[in-house]
Amino acid sequence: MPIQETMDLKASGLEEDRMISQERWDEIRCLRKAGETVSAIARRFDVDRKTVRSWLRKETWTPYRRGVQGEHLLETHAEFLRERAAAVDYSAQILYQELRQQREYSGSYATVRRFVRPLREAACRADLTWTRFETPPGQQSQVDWGQARVWFGAQPVVRHIFVLTLGYSRRSLYVPCLDEALGSFLDAHETAFEYFGGHTQEHLYDRARTVCHPAEGGTRWNVTFKAFAAYWSFEPRLCQPYRAQTKGKVESGVKYFRRNFLPGRTFRDDVDFGEQLAVWTRDVADVRVHGTTHERPIERFVTEAPALVRTTGQPPFRLEAVQRRIVANDYLVSFETNRYSVPFALIGQEVAIRRQHGQLEIRHRGGVVALHAILPGKYQVAILPEHGPGPIARTQRSLRSTPAPPRPLAPVDVEVRDLAWYDTVCEGGVQ
Repeated sequence: MPIQETMDLKASGLEEDRMISQERWDEIRCLRKAGETVSAIARRFDVDRKTVRSWLRKETWTPYRRGVQGEHLLETHAEFLRERAAAVDYSAQILYQELRQQREYSGSYATVRRFVRPLREAACRADLTWTRFETPPGQQSQVDWGQARVWFGAQPVVRHIFVLTLGYSRRSLYVPCLDEALGSFLDAHETAFEYFGGHTQEHLYDRARTVCHPAEGGTRWNVTFKAFAAYWSFEPRLCQPYRAQTKGKVESGVKYFRRNFLPGRTFRDDVDFGEQLAVWTRDVADVRVHGTTHERPIERFVTEAPALVRTTGQPPFRLEAVQRRIVANDYLVSFETNRYSVPFALIGQEVAIRRQHGQLEIRHRGGVVALHAILPGKYQVAILPEHGPGPIARTQRSLRSTPAPPRPLAPVDVEVRDLAWYDTVCEGGVQ
């Protein structure tokens, strides 16, 4: 038999071996147990005898999986991908970029995506077997945002709802906000601390940019948020990627707000919206029997309240926190989207900014270098004339351009004439 035909037959037998269905595999084993010979089984199903013997040797049936071109290029990177995938939230795009930039990978993005897909699916399947994690009083709160489309009269508007749920009592506070910016985020926390009279030892968050940023090897805390957590003495924690149930208590609170409070309601304005929400929280949400604890949140709060970290009397973070800035080339520093001037000699140096009695106090090396009234609104600029180089430059220019005093004129001899001579001139008598 020619060599090529032999190779074709071997390849055909190998393909048959791979592609046999589970039903065919079951039939082959049943026929063999009934006494059929390998040759008879092969003739019956029109397959090679080697295929029959191969499948009779297998203890279990396994499905055929077609090899994908390019996957061999990932063999040397497989361990890296398995270790790195969770850190980048199973993003095939990020992994592909890192492979190209750091590990000289020459394969395609589609190959990386196929490799990552089962890893992501395994992480998602883990959510199906999660065990509810109960915390003792005062241990943990969970924080999340919800978004609501509400009606102010006949006008639909979108409002962002900050939700903080105490893990033990399931008591929640809902704070309507215009946006999810960092300022709104921190202010809503302080509203919750005042409402509950304190806070838990730790707070659980998802990976919003107001909390953290992606970084090489994992995540990096938002600097201002981390300072806020340190100021109020709580420990921030992050949910695991693709593990939404990790903070299922607060997500249940968001769903409850949408399903129980919003339907059928209209509001005059933001004030009315906040007032109705406060009444609903007090008269409905706090006193309903919770589906998991089978107790009223307000009653379980009696046990949790003494375990909270007390915050009474502590000034708000945004009034006390010192923020550091590098002075820009235009001798301005930014604070809450607005910009304020400092003496131009401080360009390139670090200054400390702090709210103080309704003013913005800017210090350098312990001394106050500028005081500004806090600007209302956003994206405005406050410049004090004495901070810029302009006044000095103008003074120097004025000194250089001041004209010299006039020199005294030399004395001139003047002829003295009798007044009668002028009378004669006026009468035309002088030629």
